[in-house]
Order: sequence, then structure tokens, then C-alpha cells
Amino acid sequence: MWTHESATKVATTLLAALIVAIPAARGQGPVSGQVSIVERPGEQTEDLGNTVIYLELPAGAKSKVTPANESMALQARQFSPQVRIIPQGSKVEFTNQDPFSHNVFSKATQGPFDTDVFGRGKKKSTVIKEAGVYPLYCNVHPRMTAFLVTVNTPYYAQSGADGRFSIGNVPAGTYALKVWHARAAEQTATVTVGAGGVGGLKYQLDARNFKFVQHKNKNGKDYAANGDIY
Repeated sequence: MWTHESATKVATTLLAALIVAIPAARGQGPVSGQVSIVERPGEQTEDLGNTVIYLELPAGAKSKVTPANESMALQARQFSPQVRIIPQGSKVEFTNQDPFSHNVFSKATQGPFDTDVFGRGKKKSTVIKEAGVYPLYCNVHPRMTAFLVTVNTPYYAQSGADGRFSIGNVPAGTYALKVWHARAAEQTATVTVGAGGVGGLKYQLDARNFKFVQHKNKNGKDYAANGDIY
């Protein structure tokens, strides 16, 4: 015979099972701080905003990376922005806003690509399938350089001009935090994130040994002696 007492016992049992099945929330919060760069005597840092900070996923953690559609403009013989951090698998579109041609290429070992020459108002795109740093060049203009930093993590940021950064909604746990800048060696630190995040982090990179080296064209040869083709 089905009674009110029986129904209550069944409901209580089901509720208890449901509570056990739902894991307790670990909490999440922002990871924030500031980076700086040590320069040679008499020199000042003018490109702090090109610093990339990201958290590697712990070993065994499932990737939550969502590819995006990103863009870089080619304008006044420059890439804009000069540095962009993107999630792995993203599509990057290059838009030529100059009145002459460009040819974007990268010799990155994890995924080289070449757009070939394209003219004013035209667009070329590529999908960045593997994580890593992709130096970008133009086969027409030797002074054009940029970087795509591709990461296999949803937790990343690019610092502001003052070096400050913030990565939001990071689950509590211990991570390897990476700080990257084109003119300095990458720095790695272990960061423990609490339920409410962690702030006040300070990192200093060293660019005193940086030395500019002219890259080769896409065929591995020097550019023409007079510089730009167009």
C-alpha cells in the first residue's frame, strides 16, 4: 500500500542521491597582476602592451578552448595589432588596407603558411591549428613583423600599455602561468588560484639581450637591397 510516509522516504532518497551526484563547486575568480621589462641603460619600454599572459591547463584537464574568428590589418606597412593572442583552431583574416600589395607568411615549424600576394582591399585568411608562437612577415616589405601567440587554454590575456593584466573566471586550482614578449625570454611561474581568484601578481621580463636580426623572405633569401618591392 502506497502511503504518504512511503512517498516521503522515496523523495528523500532521490534527493540525497541527486546531491551526491552533483560535485561541489570549486569557485572561480580573476587572476590579475602587472608585468614590466628591464631594458638596457637609457632605454624605455614602449611596447608593454605586446605582452601575453596565459595559464596552461593542468595535466589531464579537458580542454575548453573555443576557436574564434580574428583579424589583423595590414596598414602603412605594418601589422595591426602587432601581437595577438588567439585560441587554438582560430581563423585569422588579414585585410590589406594599403594601396599596394602584401604577402603574409610564417615559417613557424608547428604550422607554416603563405597567403601569396594580394592587393588593396583584398582579404586572405588561414586557420591556426596548432598551439605555439607564429612570427608573421610580409614577403614584400622586410620591415613588417608581427606575432600570433596561439594557446590551448581559455585562460589568457594581453597586458595593457601599463603592463596590467586580468584573466577572468579562472577555476580554483594550481596552474603554470606563462608570460611572453617577443623581445624577452618567456617566463613561467606556478600560480595557485583560490575560490575568489588571485591578484597582485608581479612579473619582470629581461630584454637587455635582445638584438634585432633581419628575417629572410619566404624563400629563405635576403630581401632586395633597396628594401620594399612595392
